[in-house]
Amino acid sequence: MAEFGMPGGFINRVVRVGATVRRPLPARAEFAHDLLGLFEQQGWTGAPRFRGLDEQGREILDYMEGYVGWGSVRWSAVRSDACLTGVARLVREFHDLTAGSALAGAHEVVCHNDLSPKNTVYAPVEARLRPVALIDWDLAAPGERIHDVAHLCWQYLALGSGVTDVKATALKMRTICDAYGLSTRATLVDTILWWQDRCWRGIEAAASEGDPAMVDLRDKGAAESVRAAHRWVAAHRGELQAAL
Repeated sequence: MAEFGMPGGFINRVVRVGATVRRPLPARAEFAHDLLGLFEQQGWTGAPRFRGLDEQGREILDYMEGYVGWGSVRWSAVRSDACLTGVARLVREFHDLTAGSALAGAHEVVCHNDLSPKNTVYAPVEARLRPVALIDWDLAAPGERIHDVAHLCWQYLALGSGVTDVKATALKMRTICDAYGLSTRATLVDTILWWQDRCWRGIEAAASEGDPAMVDLRDKGAAESVRAAHRWVAAHRGELQAAL
């Protein structure tokens, strides 16, 4: 069947073949596939199904109908309270499915670790776009609930110097936490800062070792952009935390 290149794929080339998506195997493919298998066993529809490998050794995943948040979906829709609530509930659902599982091990849950609009599928629900699934589980690993909630706040609210209304953004953070049902929030902003620090340092370290994808990201200013976001969150830490 014919292959069609898909938008996105900032690091890996992703193609569509019929009703499936083909992607290079991630570094921790077995864990990701076991996780998707758990979701399938539990009947959770918020992630694609893993269908094995093709003749080129690429993983085969179900194609998820809809729109990814970085492309066709307008930024205002991604940041609407309804969409933020929907994403937070999706995260709570898969966290609860993995809590106490062998995959979570000694940790609270399995975390996605790359929650962002570009990894979210939106589809019409009662004539309005709503988040219906999460994709790109390559970085999934055992972790704590607050790790994914913090990453969600950072990415879906684009926390950084581009924020023009700190108070309104802080209230949207609270909307996310309320929708998820996060009971402990005292370290949420610190966890966002931890993610941002980890991200820019990771890009720089991998680029210095010659990783082509990370070199490209660094040269495009990604690491510096995240450092600037880190400085902004640190400067507004009190305001953001107070609203939670």
